[in-house]
Amino acid sequence: MPVKKYKPVTPGTRFRVGNSFTELTASKPEKSLLAPLKKSGGRNNSGKMTVRNIGGGHKRRYRIIDFKRDKEDIAAEVLTIEYDPNRSAYISLVQYEDGEKKYIIAPNGIKVGDKIKSGRSATPDVGNAMYLSDIPLGAIIHNIELVPGRGASLARSAGTYAQLAGREGKYAAIKLPSGEVRRVLLTCKATIGTVSNPDHGLQVLGKAGRNRWLGRRPRVRGVAMNPVDHPMGGGEGRSSGGHPRSRTGIMAKGQKTRNPKKHSNRLIISRRKSKNKK
Repeated sequence: MPVKKYKPVTPGTRFRVGNSFTELTASKPEKSLLAPLKKSGGRNNSGKMTVRNIGGGHKRRYRIIDFKRDKEDIAAEVLTIEYDPNRSAYISLVQYEDGEKKYIIAPNGIKVGDKIKSGRSATPDVGNAMYLSDIPLGAIIHNIELVPGRGASLARSAGTYAQLAGREGKYAAIKLPSGEVRRVLLTCKATIGTVSNPDHGLQVLGKAGRNRWLGRRPRVRGVAMNPVDHPMGGGEGRSSGGHPRSRTGIMAKGQKTRNPKKHSNRLIISRRKSKNKK
């Protein structure tokens, strides 16, 4: 997916780098696969703001995505590649041989008219969903299940992928986008290929208003606040602000936040690479 720079005809387009959307083939979604999406504004059921900097944004409808790929051994044809306002990746509308239509996360390189399949009879081609026990070692995969039958939960955002590193006993070793190597049951499914829209991270919004369209409100820096509002606030003039930390006092750099007694720790072979290592 190529990105495009805009001519600076307004201040907002001077630095804007946008998506060219050349891969998309349809502008209107499938009505039968839409659901209403309610906005919370960061408030809970009693109206109290529990998450800050959320609110506004364009009205959206949710596209019902088939993360389970449980319609096995039935071929499906790719009808469209569409934009989804609820995620960074593109989605594809597929139609099975029995006439049923479903949305899937579009793999990179998939085209209208391609055939995809799920299950034991599927081959390791882009877009096919297979059990980890059947996928060749070293294959690039995405949409990985953590619990058999629950649906994909790993490597779903734009341009991400994981790699099947090995198999041992009833587990497969998977290298995740973060660099973490983790065991996943062989009875879980994954989709072959990488996720579409790999240049998503190259976009530059260009103006604050585009952030507001996405439902993101302004975020004030801690050092610009008063001491009553933030641990890093206050001081005469511009002070360094002390140790970087959140509004609630959690350290921003270096503090481990994962529970050392978490049950899934035994499934992690090696932790993700730290950016703070010297």
